[in-house]
Amino acid sequence: MIDKQHIIDRFIKYVTIDTESDLNNPAFPSTENQWDLAKVLVADLKEIGLKEVDLDDNCYIMATLPSNLDYEVPTIGFVAHIDTSPDFTGKNVKPQIVENYDGKDIVLNKKQNIILSPDYFDDLLQYKGQTIITTDGTTLLGADDKAGVTEIVSAMEYLIQHPEIKHGKIRICFTPDEEVGKGAHLFDVEKFGAKWAYTMDGSQIGELEYENFNAASAKITITGKIVHPGYAKGKMINSMLIANEFIAALPAEEVPEKTTGYEGFFHLHDLNGNVEETVLEYIIRDHDLDLFEKRKDLVQKIAFDFNERLQQNLIKVEIKNQYFNMKQKVIPVMYIVDLVEEVMTDIGITPLIKPIRGGTDGSQLSYKGLPCPNIFAGGHNFHGRYEYVPVESMVKATEVIVGIANKVSEKFK
Repeated sequence: MIDKQHIIDRFIKYVTIDTESDLNNPAFPSTENQWDLAKVLVADLKEIGLKEVDLDDNCYIMATLPSNLDYEVPTIGFVAHIDTSPDFTGKNVKPQIVENYDGKDIVLNKKQNIILSPDYFDDLLQYKGQTIITTDGTTLLGADDKAGVTEIVSAMEYLIQHPEIKHGKIRICFTPDEEVGKGAHLFDVEKFGAKWAYTMDGSQIGELEYENFNAASAKITITGKIVHPGYAKGKMINSMLIANEFIAALPAEEVPEKTTGYEGFFHLHDLNGNVEETVLEYIIRDHDLDLFEKRKDLVQKIAFDFNERLQQNLIKVEIKNQYFNMKQKVIPVMYIVDLVEEVMTDIGITPLIKPIRGGTDGSQLSYKGLPCPNIFAGGHNFHGRYEYVPVESMVKATEVIVGIANKVSEKFK
């Protein structure tokens, strides 16, 4: 049996190390504090007995669990990321442990009246009677993806301590900067040496995902002209007002808060401006590649039409592709998904196969030649103060990793 308290202790050890990444820093890693957790992990991996533990110059950690078989099976891998989202502070995380959750409101911060309520977050009710780790309401928790990190380390430790469980060679990697879209950029697939891998970066228990958004960023820069407002008629061009029109020109219903499932969206995540210049920062998402391309085209067309109407080149658009739907790369090797379904079913978990409304390192890795579906890590409400994770879900995720390792040894004998 996986030791529940051991999982709790390891998870809290990791989440209390600040590893928030920085979207605006091109360095690898984008923040120096990611090294802090990386060095702790190197020590932990060596302590539990993994081999070939390596921390490279870009903060990627790789290690090996050697095979205990007398025959060859494919080398597989497990991947998680060490950084946390810059959407909300990850500094001074103070986890709270709620034992035997009673299905009622959880007071995260009495002083600030911050409540985690099942009336709003109804997924909580799935975990009545379980142990839940929450924030104190002032930071995110970091279960995305330190739950995944905890589970991989714990599974490797369990396999080392239980040599009767047969498995082939397993490679693990912990990546930096996943939350700012760079987690797989410098991932050395050849060095990793696995035939396929799994990211432990999903949400609720049972999630198994091999489809994700196609993703792009769009930066719209609008140039205005400042003139004294008392003498501005026919001369001033207020870039903020043009920005407002631009926002209104995009489909109002195609935003994250009004879409679900396979529905794509335009998400305005940053706006900064004055009369002279306003910058809009969007992310564009769609599972369907054709619709994805049409979304990018629409942004360009709106800018073109505005410039034509204004008879000036006031709006400039910069669109960058970020990642693509891994489905195209996983479908030819669907047995790597079927295998996980079998393992989950074997240990009493109902598989929840659905598209990711986001991306993982696995989406980029799949296009680099390492097919890499995504498995639940257990957390909920990522990137904010209401993030939480049921400990029992982390235990089950650890069991899934162990089960996959063993299943590969049976399937490929």
